[in-house]
Amino acid sequence: MMQIDLNCDMGEGMNNDAALMPFVSSANIACGYHAGNDESMHRTIACALTYNVAIGAHPGFADKENFGRTEQQLTDNGYYDLVAAQLFKLKKVAARLGAALHHVKPHGALYNMAAKDNELAAIIASAVYDFDPSLVLYGLSGSYSITAAKKIGLRTASEVFADRTYTDEGNLTPRNLPNALIDDIDKSLEQVVMMTGEQKLISLNGIIVPITAETICIHGDGTIAVIFAKAINHFLKENNIEIRTI
Repeated sequence: MMQIDLNCDMGEGMNNDAALMPFVSSANIACGYHAGNDESMHRTIACALTYNVAIGAHPGFADKENFGRTEQQLTDNGYYDLVAAQLFKLKKVAARLGAALHHVKPHGALYNMAAKDNELAAIIASAVYDFDPSLVLYGLSGSYSITAAKKIGLRTASEVFADRTYTDEGNLTPRNLPNALIDDIDKSLEQVVMMTGEQKLISLNGIIVPITAETICIHGDGTIAVIFAKAINHFLKENNIEIRTI
């Protein structure tokens, strides 16, 4: 039976985590920098444990005003410390609940920058590896995030998106451009079918882009995130695709 991980960004203050959790296999939990705080981390981890969902850190830029979606230029040590501090922060909260971290997925601008910048990708991979080499790094399929992590021996999960469109190069369409988001369930499912069944997708310009789909992301801050999660979960199960973490 084919398997796929279904992940969701959570703990970001959207008040829908409990409704989303039954439909996913991995949760990427905001660590208090781009969103969230100790209380939200505790609540989201507890919910994940209830549904046996894998717990991951979702580190982003310290920029709640822009939800971590604005690029920031830091020193190499600055990027490293940014990620490491958030991993320690989430681990501390998880430990109080007897939970362990499973993966790391950078958030927003940090994620997109690393996907296209080999040096930044290597810094993030090193920060994760030094923290815990058993963790899985979630990164954009076909990006530097994946190759840099593999180079130092980190396990990876090549990520694709159910609710985002793509450029011809296989990057996510920037959110400030038209049609960056997919808000139609049928279109989302069409993309999921192609990504899981054919390991490819079609860019906004109609270009076929080869991908590796090991984990599918649903953004928890989407206005119909719960509807998307439920529909995608149902579709995968209907087509005998097992939903399980990496």
